[in-house]
Amino acid sequence: MFPAVSLLTTLLLALSIAASPVEIHDSPITLSIARSLNTSGGTINLLQHDQSRAAALKAVGKDTLGRRTGSIPVTNVAVCYIASVGIGNPATTYNLIVDNSCSVTWVGATTYVKTSTSVDTGKALAVSSGSVPFSGTEYTDTVSLGDGLTIIQQPIGVASTSTGFTDVDGVLCIGPLDLTEGTLTDEPDTTIPTVTDNLYSQGIISQIVVGISFEPTTSESDTNGELTFGGTDATKYTGAIAYTPLTTTYPSSYYWGINESITYGITTILSETAGIIDTATTLILIATNAFSSYQSATGGILDDTTGLLRITSTQYSALENLNFNVGSNTYALTPNGQIWPRALNTYIGGSTSYIYLIVNSIGTPSGEGLDFINGYTFLERFYTVLDTTNSQVGFATTAYTSVNR
Repeated sequence: MFPAVSLLTTLLLALSIAASPVEIHDSPITLSIARSLNTSGGTINLLQHDQSRAAALKAVGKDTLGRRTGSIPVTNVAVCYIASVGIGNPATTYNLIVDNSCSVTWVGATTYVKTSTSVDTGKALAVSSGSVPFSGTEYTDTVSLGDGLTIIQQPIGVASTSTGFTDVDGVLCIGPLDLTEGTLTDEPDTTIPTVTDNLYSQGIISQIVVGISFEPTTSESDTNGELTFGGTDATKYTGAIAYTPLTTTYPSSYYWGINESITYGITTILSETAGIIDTATTLILIATNAFSSYQSATGGILDDTTGLLRITSTQYSALENLNFNVGSNTYALTPNGQIWPRALNTYIGGSTSYIYLIVNSIGTPSGEGLDFINGYTFLERFYTVLDTTNSQVGFATTAYTSVNR
């Protein structure tokens, strides 16, 4: 339900969905999504968007109920993944941003079509975390993620106001349950069942697990990814999935947070610390001190137009692996994995003759409890599993981990 003229690039990720809502399934259930570059406001400022998002995520605090009253500046969503989700009966299809750092799925008031299954609970809610802050009213409704994959009486938000929001109808949130605490204005200690919670409680999936498969691309149309609910898709990764426990460090612990260290080649640029995995952040953001070390090691210079580090072809040839050390496992981002797709340079205001790095500063030094964000440029190289049932995150290599684009 967003105008085609507003999206210069929509990458359709066609997937199959087969499930029965009255039977527990051991096999994966997948949801169709689409990757989009939102250029409705002109060229995309990736760094501005991602750093604004990082500041908003770090500002969320349980004690201050920041999820309800945050005032962090935000910018329009730049690069995101879109899911087509049916709500109501008969269902209206809404295009929702896929976001694993929020937990209350919502749609805009101007697009929401009420049907016989739409129930206004009369409860006001407000959320300032995630892709798009909003306030509005809680409804319960039938939510369909595809043929036969239907959740009944799913709590959703219907927004009366939202910020930094164009060309999509809302957000499909797959974050932790605790993020919903504080969103109901008059019931700040009450949590709201998430989409993944109800998929499990209604017998649609056998465990609260989401597998994420993104793949690198350089074109404007490419069928290459999926979200898998209730398990993993073994055709999307190589080797074994290695798991690490969720971090207990605040504020990363509110999200899909883990502990990791980062080395460039053999040089440590970020000692082990807490950060998050985030589908709605484009870049890989690291603490300012780590970014300074990375910039010095790569020889990159800050590009005034894009805000990204820019390197020469000679410097690209000399790049070393950027290693993400999680537990006893190392996930190596190759030199090619560290650059923005050159075929898409013009969409970020860059030059076709330049090489831009996708690693940048989170805007604050290490030691603040959220010192890195592994965005989708990391996820497109490594299969990722968000496992609520066992309080862990898993990673595996894929056929695209080392591929050049």
